[in-house]
Amino acid sequence: MVKCGWLIIAGLTAAFAAAAQAEDLDIGKSEFQSSCASCHGADAKGKGPVSDQLKIPPPDLTVLAKNNNGVFPTNAVYETIDGSKTIPAHGTREMPIWGERFNPIVNLPHYVDPSYWKMAGPEQSPEVVVRKRILAVVDYLSRVQQK
Repeated sequence: MVKCGWLIIAGLTAAFAAAAQAEDLDIGKSEFQSSCASCHGADAKGKGPVSDQLKIPPPDLTVLAKNNNGVFPTNAVYETIDGSKTIPAHGTREMPIWGERFNPIVNLPHYVDPSYWKMAGPEQSPEVVVRKRILAVVDYLSRVQQK
């Protein structure tokens, strides 16, 4: 099941990346900047504006593949963002550091860019919107890996 889940996530990430490129915008970078950069830095290297105030220093997210034998850990990154993989510095699943932004709840309590609803398809499911947000960040991080 883990292998199958990884393949589904990888496929969705690739599809999402293609859709984002077709629209000539970088949603993943935008999501990263608004949700992750304050701790991990605009360059994802772990030196965001609040990083010095944290008990646990944020890691350099540009070396995830390098630290994983050259393979970007897509599934682990997805699970870290969606909260199913516990990262103590991110807080509990009920209150991750980014609040409800990446939590697949029925009613989103915050503004969501209309482009997400367009990409969510005819059902306009909040869960689909959240998955697309997560996949956008995963895709962006996979593209900023050091070679």
